[in-house]
Amino acid sequence: MKAFLILEDGTVFEGAHIGADKDVISEIVFNTSMAGYLEVLTDPSYAGQAVCMTYPLIGNYGVCLEDMESVKPWPDGFIVRELSRVPSNFRSDMGLGEFLEKNGVPGIAGIDTRALTRILREKGTMNGMITTNENYELNGILPRLKAYTTGKVVEKVSCKEKYTIAPSRTLADNGPISGSAVFDKEAYEAGKREPRPSMVKELNGAGLKVALLDLGAKSNIPHSLAQRGCEVTVYPALTSAEEIIADGPDGIMLSNGPGDPKECASIIKEIKKLYDTDIPIFAICLGHQLMALATGADTYKLKYGHRGGNHPVKDLATGRVYISSQNHGYVVDTDKLDPKVAVPAFINVNDGTNEGLSYTGKNIFTVQYHPEACPGPQDSGYLFDRFIRMMKEGKRDA
Repeated sequence: MKAFLILEDGTVFEGAHIGADKDVISEIVFNTSMAGYLEVLTDPSYAGQAVCMTYPLIGNYGVCLEDMESVKPWPDGFIVRELSRVPSNFRSDMGLGEFLEKNGVPGIAGIDTRALTRILREKGTMNGMITTNENYELNGILPRLKAYTTGKVVEKVSCKEKYTIAPSRTLADNGPISGSAVFDKEAYEAGKREPRPSMVKELNGAGLKVALLDLGAKSNIPHSLAQRGCEVTVYPALTSAEEIIADGPDGIMLSNGPGDPKECASIIKEIKKLYDTDIPIFAICLGHQLMALATGADTYKLKYGHRGGNHPVKDLATGRVYISSQNHGYVVDTDKLDPKVAVPAFINVNDGTNEGLSYTGKNIFTVQYHPEACPGPQDSGYLFDRFIRMMKEGKRDA
């Protein structure tokens, strides 16, 4: 079946239909990762967007349900140059096309994704429609594309009630550790999020309790803490600061998530209350942006965003450069940053935009990129250990 991708500037790509048979209007973005398409599809930060993968062959290792970052795919659509119809991987549970169809995600294959990416880089991110209607009326579609907004998507992707993830359990002193919660295919069907098993050597966070505000959290965020020995309680995005504080956490994490951070007005007010406490806080991606907005800074939208597993970031304290995984369309405006509140800690080597903040006089640091990245890179996993040290120091000072 034919499919068409129509951009709001009037550009039309013709290809082959994949996935669910339905039309969708969404923001069109591109991701430069060579692998990890399942993690991209199941990242809640893509809610309200259709993703174009720049790597030409997608789906060759199939879908391994254990590798999902949440219980379902969140993008509105999926765009590829070539979809592998026959996956080759002993871990594969199903083909990518079947996965898209089963989860109601429409897509298009066989288009020139390089040409599409060049358009988005030159003109900026724009809205588009994926349709199988060969008799589409361009004049009627373009106004609908221009009017589309992602809206308030954080509430859509967040968990509905709080739950706790137990620390991973050790099998031997300084030996491998198996996650206490293993991915369950029935849980996948039921909509229950669970972290995947893993291998680590130290439970350096044993005895610590972390409150994670789920703004669209990837499962490897609580898992990265649980595998270090922390007990993690995950809270819905609209949870009050008072409820989180009353539970007595040793530290608070603000997760990644989708959409324009300025749409989260009520959440920003609660984050300001968390900032006003002495509880150590570590924030990632959207959480990083919301903490900045809560403390008087500003954010703005990038021309085409940073999405992929190959973005270099520089630690301003050490001068060291790390390769990072990123997925964001907005950044903190450091020109409007009060140094009495926070100072830049990391920058993007490619374009100089902000990648992290250190808060003055507070046990708070935030990053724009993903230290929990799966399938990688894992260069920045040390930030979880830094957060754990901060929590331990906070307990000693209490």
